[in-house]
Amino acid sequence: MAENPALTQYTPLFDNKTLSMLERMRLNPTRRLTNRSQGEHLTGKGGSSTEFSDYRNYVAGDDVRYIDWNIFSRLNRPFMKQYQHEEEMHVVIILDASSSMDYEDKFERGKQLAAAFGVMGLLNFEKVSVYACNQRGGRPAQFPPSSGRVSMKRLFDFLTALEPGGDEPVEQAVEDVLRTHRGRGIAVILSDFESFGDLQRPLNMLFSAGLEIFGVQILAPSEVNPEINGDLRLVDSETGQTLDISSAGDLLGLYHEHRAMLEDHLSTLCRQRSGRFLSVNSGDSLEHVLFDQLRRKGWVR
Repeated sequence: MAENPALTQYTPLFDNKTLSMLERMRLNPTRRLTNRSQGEHLTGKGGSSTEFSDYRNYVAGDDVRYIDWNIFSRLNRPFMKQYQHEEEMHVVIILDASSSMDYEDKFERGKQLAAAFGVMGLLNFEKVSVYACNQRGGRPAQFPPSSGRVSMKRLFDFLTALEPGGDEPVEQAVEDVLRTHRGRGIAVILSDFESFGDLQRPLNMLFSAGLEIFGVQILAPSEVNPEINGDLRLVDSETGQTLDISSAGDLLGLYHEHRAMLEDHLSTLCRQRSGRFLSVNSGDSLEHVLFDQLRRKGWVR
């Protein structure tokens, strides 16, 4: 029996219903950081769009197509119609592909969110680029700056093919990306942020580069609510170092306190740089994250 084309799933990252909903959503930045090229973000600088801004006196050499001839007929003086300038926002997505993300579907959720942010950017005629960072000292896998619906399938194919593994900390990943990235807009960081490094420097670099920070921490269900007791040996998935713990259940309170402090610290770092931060559970449904958490917090509309 022939397969019904209407039932064919467009991408393995999420179902067609979710994709259809994403296509109607848009990113909602607060700083409106844009670049001088065509897009859908009005900056008020004056330029060529369809939204009227103001009038100004005619100056020799101005394009006569923008003269308001109705005013000219009444006042016998030429006035130029000014429009808000449409500029392009660059959406750069930094996906942590290190070994720590290869746990309880964290990396799969990272790929799904990268695809979702990418779709919202592409269909709003923004430039979208993705960097998957895994190996310290190596070059990130890159989906080059692209725009429009025609780029959507290539984005999905790029993300679907990615595999996690490596020891690069997220703070180093940000610096690696900024060595090649050019363009103002939004930087979406998708990571578990399980690093011993200091994020202040890379976040400062993102802010200075004109990128509004969208920090998304992805944690596994057992990282949000671990159920442990007795004696344990913990193994660092990136370095291989081990730590033996006795009476692990007694440390749960300390763990939850540390995790809450880390989330608060990350949120403060992003907020101090006019950015945003959200911690999500990879065990929650993708629809809950996209259409409840992100929309309710105003990240998307």
